[in-house]
Amino acid sequence: MKNTLGIALGLAALLCGCSQERKQAENGLARAPAPQETTDEAREEISANPTQATTLKPAGAAAPRLRIYHAELRVKVASLPRSSTSLDSLVRRSGGYTSAATETRADGEWRQETTVRVRAEQFDALLGALARLGTVEEKKLAADDVTAEHADAAARLRSKRAVEQRYLALLGQAKKVSDILEIEEKMGGIREEIESTESRLKTLDDEVGYSTITLTCYQLLPIATPDAPMVSLGSRLVGALYGGWELSTGLLIGAVSIWPLFVLGLAGWWVARRWRRRTAT
Repeated sequence: MKNTLGIALGLAALLCGCSQERKQAENGLARAPAPQETTDEAREEISANPTQATTLKPAGAAAPRLRIYHAELRVKVASLPRSSTSLDSLVRRSGGYTSAATETRADGEWRQETTVRVRAEQFDALLGALARLGTVEEKKLAADDVTAEHADAAARLRSKRAVEQRYLALLGQAKKVSDILEIEEKMGGIREEIESTESRLKTLDDEVGYSTITLTCYQLLPIATPDAPMVSLGSRLVGALYGGWELSTGLLIGAVSIWPLFVLGLAGWWVARRWRRRTAT
């Protein structure tokens, strides 16, 4: 009975300590000092290479900003195979890698879409080199600040690990099977949350460390026009005879179709002739 009461009190103290630690972590984030203004040298270096702003520490700053850089580039090239070879060479020299690539031929274009991952400090240099592969028709840049999200995830991870250690201490003191099972069940939930938070932190670190460039290179394909067919003399003669026959039958049908005009004309001629005879006599 005393053992069960002690474990219950330990669980209550554990939950209370967890909530207090989480509040302290949130208060620490809320009260984190704002970064001071950068010096003139730092400001000049940031303007020269904006992607290195995450590694520069202004005077008196607590921590650098964490940013994820993205770029989309559409380039018209004269020769897609030659541009593809140059692209591979540029990516290797920059220390990056190709994460995805597709190639299609449609709508009169030969297109190659490539997703490149490169370190943040090489982002600007590689982007400028890729723009020189041909004529840039579209360019998009974006930067997502994930400093607060990263700090929040790290604080939650520390809190969850502290809770796990307390559960381990309680597990060593438990004697009854029911208490052991209850503690192990709670530890399973905490372990899942720890693994999920660790995975999110790894993803953020990877996205901050490696920027993403989506490059679309395309080459215009010539549109094939069919050659004019060769027509022989015999075919032309047959065509002329057929055309003459069509013309003759058309005239005959046209003449037959205007027979009322012939009747009216004859009647008018007969009336005019009789009138002239009467006037002559």
